[in-house]
Amino acid sequence: MLNLIIHNQSEDQKKAVDVIASENIRILEEAKTGENCYADSQGWLDTEEWAGEENIKRLEEIAKEIRENADAFVLIGVGGSNNAARSVIEALRKDDAPEIIYAGNTLSPDAMNRMMKRLEGKSIYIDCIAKNFETLEPGSSFRILRKYMEKTYGEEAGKRIIATGTVGSSLETLCTKYGYTFLEFPLNVGGRYTAMTNVGLLPMAVAGIDISELVKGARDMQIRVHEESAEKNIAYQYACLRNLYYKEGYRVEMLSSFEPQFRFFYKWWIQLFAESEGKDNKGVFPVAGEFSEELHSVGQFIQDGSPIMFETFLDVKKQNASLIVEPDEKEDYFDYLDGKDFWEINKAAYHATVAAHSKKLPCLTIEVDELDAYHFGQLFYFFQFACYLSCKIMGVNPFDQPGVEAYKKWMFEALGK
Repeated sequence: MLNLIIHNQSEDQKKAVDVIASENIRILEEAKTGENCYADSQGWLDTEEWAGEENIKRLEEIAKEIRENADAFVLIGVGGSNNAARSVIEALRKDDAPEIIYAGNTLSPDAMNRMMKRLEGKSIYIDCIAKNFETLEPGSSFRILRKYMEKTYGEEAGKRIIATGTVGSSLETLCTKYGYTFLEFPLNVGGRYTAMTNVGLLPMAVAGIDISELVKGARDMQIRVHEESAEKNIAYQYACLRNLYYKEGYRVEMLSSFEPQFRFFYKWWIQLFAESEGKDNKGVFPVAGEFSEELHSVGQFIQDGSPIMFETFLDVKKQNASLIVEPDEKEDYFDYLDGKDFWEINKAAYHATVAAHSKKLPCLTIEVDELDAYHFGQLFYFFQFACYLSCKIMGVNPFDQPGVEAYKKWMFEALGK
């Protein structure tokens, strides 16, 4: 269960957000049923379409084989092709699962050489994820890694190579010709919305994540936001609040947490909102705050800098770890911590930060019951649906990304394509 908490909301802001909510109810109702104009981008709207029981079972079987035979699994992908998987893997990966190595997300030769170095002496499987197999980063990395696999495993290499791409693409042709395992990258789901598809679920399953629970969490959130009225709908209220703050002149949203397990979830969230909302000279710029570390840097700007941002905190209710501060006879002047749990200390820092920041800028909290696969599924669907609504209220297409293509033209020209 997720809860939305609004800190220090004024009566004027409450009235203003109620106006936005009442004016845009049609957008909520259209989003619940899906829109014909976005039919080619809404395969994620019903989790059953790409994350039904049969597909989950198939992915779990593939993942089981990999876990039994691999020391490391190389995830080749950039942006939406790896962000969702990485956010869950880096938070919840099982200790006995294969090491997950990321490739296809850089063109730096130093970074690529370091990645290749990590493969030495390990039993490897690879998965190249690319909806559009013209994207340079995964395409070039796949070539390097295919060569490595062929050199290392000879004729057996094909059994260890997986590719996730669109049906009819050149990537599928490669798989058919050379005997690689091919998984479908849904044509009707954009990269940043692919957490509940083959794109995100197979790497998570390889890392030992319970993908059935992840999908169940997403499914339960889907049911919730499709059934809740506008007044109670958590995704709609969040979308309306974002648009209210935007109208009030706030141009940056910071997603903050005191839990380092969210570190790579920030990257997924940033891409979701930046690529979906940032167009037509509109949009709230998404950034992340890793606390408490960045309280000693970004915290200064928040308290005393220009008032350009609002802040959304992620907070986990159920304790997931414990470390007690033992008494120490040495005079270090931290005796006030004796007997306290770091969970308690971290929570005190969170509540103090919310109290301080909410006096300067609008602050929200998305409260998560527990940090597990089920609640990651809830978060994925919640933010995807809220992003869809927020974009519609703002008046931009939630699913295209024309600006992303601009740099590619110049890059391909420079490389002689």
